[in-house]
Amino acid sequence: MEHPIEFFSEDIEFELKNPDKVSDWIATVIEQHGKELASLTYIFCSDNYLHEINVEYLDHDTLTDIITFNNADEEGTVEGDIFISVDRINDNSNDLGVPFEDELHRVIIHGVLHLLGFKDKTREEEELMRKQEDSSLSLRKF
Repeated sequence: MEHPIEFFSEDIEFELKNPDKVSDWIATVIEQHGKELASLTYIFCSDNYLHEINVEYLDHDTLTDIITFNNADEEGTVEGDIFISVDRINDNSNDLGVPFEDELHRVIIHGVLHLLGFKDKTREEEELMRKQEDSSLSLRKF
């Protein structure tokens, strides 16, 4: 199935495994939340690249694994740019003792969940976000 989801890398060599299956999975998660997928762009990059975006656009001088920009003009549609630091995913997967792909998929869907309206600023929001991530991850067919 064709989806308006694109994957790029910026300033690093990185290729997502199973991009078609990942796209199908993302589309399924969005559909299950009753939203329409307009377009999604994932940009995989280094810590330094994402840090610069964090400082420039969000005024946060910290390393992060993901930054999500919501570009949706209409209610009920999902459209955005999601920047993911492969360096952070690698470090976090090692720290957490989970496979790189699992941590990557958790972060990939974390960005989508933000675009679906889920937040993670408070402890309650964080707990709900984690449940949504786990639920979404259970839908993977690969």
